[in-house]
Amino acid sequence: MILLLGATGYIGTAFQEELQRRGERFDALSRNQIDYTQFQRLYDFLKETRPSFIVNAAGYTGKPNVDACETAKADAMQGNALFPQALANACAALDIPWGHVSSGCIFAGCQVNMGRGWVVRKDMTDPEIRNLAAKSPEKIRGFNESMTPNFSFRNQPCSFYSGTKALGEESIRGVGRNYIWRLRIPFDEKDNGRNYLSKIQRYAKVYDNFNSLSHRRDYVSACLDTWSQKIPFGTYNITNPGFVSTADVLKKIKAILKPDRDFHFWKNDSEFYSQAAVAPRSNCIMDTSKLLNAGIKMRTVNEALEQSLNQWQYE
Repeated sequence: MILLLGATGYIGTAFQEELQRRGERFDALSRNQIDYTQFQRLYDFLKETRPSFIVNAAGYTGKPNVDACETAKADAMQGNALFPQALANACAALDIPWGHVSSGCIFAGCQVNMGRGWVVRKDMTDPEIRNLAAKSPEKIRGFNESMTPNFSFRNQPCSFYSGTKALGEESIRGVGRNYIWRLRIPFDEKDNGRNYLSKIQRYAKVYDNFNSLSHRRDYVSACLDTWSQKIPFGTYNITNPGFVSTADVLKKIKAILKPDRDFHFWKNDSEFYSQAAVAPRSNCIMDTSKLLNAGIKMRTVNEALEQSLNQWQYE
C-alpha cells in the first residue's frame, strides 16, 4: 500500500488521480485523521501500517503566492523543512522508501557558454542572455542535480519559501531511502488558481522571464515511475525538457485560446518588485538529463504547453 500525504493540494490531487489511473492501492492520509506532523504519532502510524512507499506532497506554499511565506515564516519552516526532516528520520528508522515533492525554485538563472566555458548567470533578463536564447539556445543549459542551490538562505537574496525548500532538501538528503522530486511552475489543461497558465491570463501585467515548467500529470507520472521502475534513489529535476519565456507562452495563448484582451509586461524588475511582489522570485532553467538517462521519459515543454492549451478547460 502506498501512503499519500498532502493529498488535497494542487500536486497531491494529481498524485491521487494518477494512482487511481494506475490501479494502485493507496491511502490518502489527512491531518484530520492523524496529525502526522507530530513525530511520535507519525512513527507509530507508519510502524503499524508499514506502507510499501510514501509520497510526500505536503508542504506550505502560501496563498495566493509565496509572498505569504514572508509573514507566515513558522508555517513555511514547519511544512517545508522540519516536517520532511521528521518524515525522513521516521522512514529511515523503519526502512520505508519514500519520495518528497521539492522545488526547482532553489535556483536562479541558468548556465551559459559564450565561448569561455559554462558559467552561471542569475539574471536572465539581461539582453545578452535573451539574444542567446533566441539565436543559440544550445548555449544555454539548466542546473543539474550535482549543483549547489544558489537561491537559498545560504546564497541570498532569496524568498523565505525558497530558503525553506532548500533546507528541506538538506535535511533529508542521504537519510534512508528517498527520492527528491524537483517541481517547477506546474501547469496543465485545467483552469485553476494554482495553474501557471491560469495565472498569467489573469495578471494585470505579466513578468517576462525564462523558466523550466512541469506539466502536472507528466510530473506526478515521472515521480511514480522513479519508484515503479526502481531507478536509484536521489535527487531528480522533473520538468518538461526545454525552457520557455513568458512572452512565448502568451503567444501560444493568444494563438490557441484567442482571449479577448491584450497582455502588458512589467518594464523591468524595479517596477515589478515595487508594485507586484514582496519576496524575490526564482526564475531558472533545470537540466533533466539525469532523469532522462535513467529511462524516465517526458514530453518537451512546448509539446506539453500546446496540448494543454488545445484541451483547455475553463473553471
